[in-house]
This record gives sequence, structure tokens and C-alpha cells, in this order.
Amino acid sequence: MEEFLPANLRLLCSHYRSVAEVCRKIRINRGQFNKYLCGNSIPTAFNLKRICDFFGVEEFEITLPTAQFISLIGANARRVRPVETATAAQSMLEHLRQKSSPELMAHTGYYYEYYHAMTEPGSILCALVHVREDGSDVVYERNERLQIAGSEGEFERYRYVGIAYYLRDRLFLIDYESLTSNEVSQTILIPSFKSCITRLNGLKIGVSAADHRAPACSRVVWEYLGQEINRIDAYRRVRLYDVDDPAIDEDLRSRLSQTKVVDGLFVIA
Repeated sequence: MEEFLPANLRLLCSHYRSVAEVCRKIRINRGQFNKYLCGNSIPTAFNLKRICDFFGVEEFEITLPTAQFISLIGANARRVRPVETATAAQSMLEHLRQKSSPELMAHTGYYYEYYHAMTEPGSILCALVHVREDGSDVVYERNERLQIAGSEGEFERYRYVGIAYYLRDRLFLIDYESLTSNEVSQTILIPSFKSCITRLNGLKIGVSAADHRAPACSRVVWEYLGQEINRIDAYRRVRLYDVDDPAIDEDLRSRLSQTKVVDGLFVIA
């Protein structure tokens, strides 16, 4: 396998626009896949089956001598999936993926997100965010909940899903509300250049979930929790807080203090 697999795998990948596209479609880590292409590592039995199933070849075929494999593929060209024509939107996302720095991987994990609530002026909202690898992409899920006025212990829940890029020393995160699909928001963070991530500062732009749907922006702070957490315990903190609530420490309050309200819109002071 070690002798012929890399060349055979490169041949199969040549039927696609890029290795990144193959990794995305197979949903396999690009760094690991590159090791297979270079012969620095061999796939596990599980990953080998995924690769072979995707390309439409048998596991014993992909390890054949390359000349024999080329002859086999040439005789059965239809077994290798044809190159698909990318839409304009797909090309844009692929361009951003290619430009995104690998340093983004250092920022995967769980975070609390704090920002001035766009629906409840004068309040700070704490959300739970999970940033993770998904094939060659870095995606994230953000969960919010807002207390329902007059209903003790009842909440409105919001779930956002999105994709992240690291471009020119800034983290760009774009998501949409997956339960209603009625809004898109963007967050820009200044990454941590320290060996240990604690809190990241940035800006969030979106719209209020209230009926008036007012555009808004706010300072935002992400607090790193770790790669693995107790999600049930962490979720208990997800809610609205008064600005002077003891749960909002002075450092958080200071980082968020440059946001103010003007004519119903949040702007940076």
C-alpha cells in the first residue's frame, strides 16, 4: 500500500479541481489527506473505505501498481466521478477557504460570547459557541436563549450556524439563524497571539430579533472555555444579564463599554 497508494490517490484527485475540494466532499481533514498523498502516512481502514467509496474503486485496486491502476481507470473512466462545474457562490467560498490561514485551527473549541443584546437594550447576552473543523472547513454553532418576560424559567432559543475564516490577522465569522433562517450576522475578532487564549475582542453586526428588525452592531467578547466542556453546565450561563450583574466581571464590562445606543441603533463610541 505504501508503495503505490500515493501516486494512485494523486491520479484520482486529478479528476477534481483541487485537493481541497476532494477533502471537503469526503469530509476528511486536509492535513491528514496530504500525508496520504505524500506517502508519509497510510489511511486507517475506516478512512480508506471512505476514500474508495467516494472515488468508486475497490480497496485492493487503489493499491495496485500505478501502471496497472492507470490502465484499470482508463478502461473504466466512468467509475471516477466527473469534474463538476462550480457555481459563482461555490467559487467565492473556495477562494476564501484557500486564503484562510491555518492559524485558524488554533482557535477551535468552546467559547462564551458576550455582547450588548440587540433585542434588549441595556442588557448583555451570553451565548455558547463551538468552533470546530469539518473536513477542510472550520465551522461553528452559536446557541442563544432569551428570557420570556413574565414567564419564570422560560426562554426563547436561537441557534446559529456558520463558517469561519482567518484573513490578514483577523477572524471573520459569518452565520445565519438556522431555526427561522431570517437573519445573517457577522463577527470579526482580533485573534490572540499569546500561547494561551483567554478572551478575544471584536465587533458583531446583525439585526434585532424584535419586530422592528433594526440593524445593530456591538462590541463582542469571546471567552475561551476549552476543547471539551460539560455542555449542560456551560449552557446554564447562556441568558441575558443586566450590565451591573455580578456575573459580568469588571474586565468584561470594560471590554464592552465602548458600545452605546443612538437613535435605537448600537454604534461604537
